[in-house]
Amino acid sequence: MNDALQVAAANAKSLAFLGAGIGAGIAAIGAGIGIGNAVGSAVEGIARNPQAANDIRGLAIIAAGLVEGAAIIGLAVCLILATK
Repeated sequence: MNDALQVAAANAKSLAFLGAGIGAGIAAIGAGIGIGNAVGSAVEGIARNPQAANDIRGLAIIAAGLVEGAAIIGLAVCLILATK
């Protein structure tokens, strides 16, 4: 009986690490898609209105930073959940 509980605990910990890895991967993929969309729209906006290039560039950098921040928070949550 005691051996079965130890095996179940080991399996639960393994599944927690697996879930954390999958969650971190999904967060990274989401960040990549978000930054790609933001930069693509920024390039399109600069191509349509070159006079606003500096404003668009600044806003795109801020947006990329926010998306990366969300990805880092997702990674942190995955790591916290994996270590509990």
